[in-house]
Amino acid sequence: MTARTRLIAATALVAALAGCRSTGDIVVDEGVGITAVRTACPAVGIPDFTGDVTLFRTPGATDAGSIDVTAAMTNLRTQCNEAGAKVYSTSTFDVLGRRSDVRGARTVQIPYFVTVLRGRSAVISKRVGTVTLNFADGQERAQARGQASAYVDKAEATLPAEIRAEITRKRKAGDSDAATDPLSRPEIRAAVNRATFEVLVGFQLDQTQLNYNATR
Repeated sequence: MTARTRLIAATALVAALAGCRSTGDIVVDEGVGITAVRTACPAVGIPDFTGDVTLFRTPGATDAGSIDVTAAMTNLRTQCNEAGAKVYSTSTFDVLGRRSDVRGARTVQIPYFVTVLRGRSAVISKRVGTVTLNFADGQERAQARGQASAYVDKAEATLPAEIRAEITRKRKAGDSDAATDPLSRPEIRAAVNRATFEVLVGFQLDQTQLNYNATR
């Protein structure tokens, strides 16, 4: 993963939080505090500029007339099991393909990546898979289903008890830190980052393809 790709991926992360309240909600009953409803399950998302891929007939060409096949990743759905020591996340997604020349049956294989990110920047693991589009003779469009799975250590994805207690501690009006966001403290922010994992899914693009998506 290049530095540019890591930067693009980092800007596309979603918060690994879930529940009936969200992080940052203010609790007004019996004092003031910050809720920290979170799960050990990683957030799952498609980084910017990696959910589409364009294949050209002529190497190096980027004009519309040279487009061969386009594909888009959509309908990303995730299930997560955090019952054991390892948190297991499984995602499925659809790939919708379209080709310019509909003559003859054709098979197009498109690679995709599954990356586990920790603390919004550290790559823990990366795997590459392939999704296959099967175009029938005369057919312009094709659809395929892909799957992405990842493991996360539950202990590493769980906030230490003292950090969680500090974040959720209710503060009464008049307390010196009543209006202070606990996450503004470097040690708490660092602990939250260490316990935050994301699973990123997208097409495995080369630098030229990535640049094309970013600038079109």
